[in-house]
Amino acid sequence: MSVPTDETAQAIEAAVFRRLVQHLDENTEVQNIDLMNLAGFCRNCLSKWYVAAAEDEGVDVDYEAARERVYGMPYSEWKSRYQAEASPEQLAAFDKQRP
Repeated sequence: MSVPTDETAQAIEAAVFRRLVQHLDENTEVQNIDLMNLAGFCRNCLSKWYVAAAEDEGVDVDYEAARERVYGMPYSEWKSRYQAEASPEQLAAFDKQRP
């Protein structure tokens, strides 16, 4: 097995990010609270990480622009189309995780 160069590793990581975003786009029934409860991150976290990574590169990316990149549309549109009200069970599981 060969070790990828930094440039190749970066291209692979970018492709993985694009595939993750595509997977989330294809599975809109998975709510952010489900992701938070199961994995400890959600689409909004990805958006915040995107902003932080851009800042590390000296690029100013607005949080809403990052969310649009992750959600594939403005967040308000995604929310009205796909976001369901969190159930009491989902909220309890979320609260249980938080210190």
